[in-house]
Amino acid sequence: MLKTYGVRLILVVTLVALTACTGAPDGVRAVKGFKVESYLGQWYEIARLDHSFERNMTGVTAYYSLRDDGGLTVLNRGFKTDVQLWSEAQGKAFFVGQNDTGHLKVSFFGPFYGSYIIFDVGRVEEDYQYAFVSGMNTDYLWLLSRTPTVSNKLLSDFKLRAAERGFDTTQLIIVDQSMHQKNQ
Repeated sequence: MLKTYGVRLILVVTLVALTACTGAPDGVRAVKGFKVESYLGQWYEIARLDHSFERNMTGVTAYYSLRDDGGLTVLNRGFKTDVQLWSEAQGKAFFVGQNDTGHLKVSFFGPFYGSYIIFDVGRVEEDYQYAFVSGMNTDYLWLLSRTPTVSNKLLSDFKLRAAERGFDTTQLIIVDQSMHQKNQ
C-alpha cells in the first residue's frame, strides 16, 4: 500500500512538473482567432530577454512548418558570436488548448515543454507581420517580425505592452539582424 502510494505520488509530481511549464504570466493572454496558416514560415527575432540558450546569438531566425500530427516543426537558427559558428535547434510545438488560440507548448528536449504564448500579432492581408511572444513567466519575451527590422513605433509599442504585463524591458536585447538586411 505504501509502495503504491509512493509510486503514485512520484507520477503526480512528475506530471505536474512537466505541465507546469505551459502556464502564462499574470496579465498575458493568448490571442484569440489565431490562424496557424498565417504564422507559418520565416520570422526574424527583433528583441528578446536574455537566456542561456540564445546567449551571444545574432541573426536569430525561426521557421515554423506544419507537422503531419497537427503540430508544428520549429527550426531556430542563430550565429553564436563567441565561437563564430551558426547554431540550429529543431523542436516541435502543439496547441495547449484550442488551435485558434495562440498558446502553444514547445519542446526542444524530449518530453519537456515550455509555454509559447503569442499575445499580439499584426496582420497584413492574410499573413501575420509581427508577434509579441511570452514564455511561462516574465523571464521569457520575444518580438518577432517577418522582416529583419521594425519601425521605432512598433518597438516602442512592444516595450510598453510588455512592461504593462510585468516584463523588465530595460533588459531587452535588440538582436543584430544586419547579416539579413543585406539580403532584403
